[in-house]
Amino acid sequence: MTLETVNENRSFGGVQGVYSHDSAETGTQMTFAVYVPPHAAGERLPVLWYLSGLTCTHANVMEKGEYRAACAEHGVIFVAPDTSPRGNDVPDMEDKYNFGKGAGFYVDAVQQPWAKHYRMRSYIESELPELIKKNFPADMKRQSITGHSMGGHGALTIGMRNADRFRSISAFSPVVAPMQVPWGEKALSRYLGEDRQAWREYDAVSLVEDGASHPHILIDQGTADNFLHEQLKTGLFALAARKANLTAAVRMQEGYDHSYYFISTFMADHVRWHAERLAG
Repeated sequence: MTLETVNENRSFGGVQGVYSHDSAETGTQMTFAVYVPPHAAGERLPVLWYLSGLTCTHANVMEKGEYRAACAEHGVIFVAPDTSPRGNDVPDMEDKYNFGKGAGFYVDAVQQPWAKHYRMRSYIESELPELIKKNFPADMKRQSITGHSMGGHGALTIGMRNADRFRSISAFSPVVAPMQVPWGEKALSRYLGEDRQAWREYDAVSLVEDGASHPHILIDQGTADNFLHEQLKTGLFALAARKANLTAAVRMQEGYDHSYYFISTFMADHVRWHAERLAG
């Protein structure tokens, strides 16, 4: 897999880059961002994955997430993939911001016409890690994952399904129960079909109910988030975790909304929290 450098910029002593490549999983060109902090020659650094939300690309967190100072301080590589395949041949629903391009929901679609390109689960879990391992000074034995909204859903489900790979999982305003909310029901039914049993591995609450666990989970949720009660339902994850005796910190942050003003406020804390668990 050949990696093309789109651009690179010096930041906090490290390098913020944007890169593209032809993806075998999605059958498209994919673009992603990586921040590599300052480090000694030959040093291998831990990796923090960040999965973005609906309508976003790699650029949203890169431009508004304010993670680089914390990553430079703690010596953590930050990887931000796109949220879906792109291109003229990729099917879309242009009038629906919450489905199609920009809304891959980190699943491997099985329904047509989505199955050919919408394979974001395999892209994140398998293909992109190999590129990171090959092209960056990454210690792939030390990985953690975080994300926002739809990406928080991705972080929780990918993280818990791969608990042996990710040392810690965090999320900002995650969609914790897509099987029970309009965004999720639309996406899962169209990507996966009407068999709701097949949806469960893409639903954080269902994964916990089915026995998935992880020792290090952190969720931050704003109380003024206008999506909280209809689309996010953060309390359902807290309840499922308590019933399963799963240790998870769910922090309700007073007055914060769904925006990057919220994410950027707590981003450094999440980077620090992950860095502590990635140490050694």
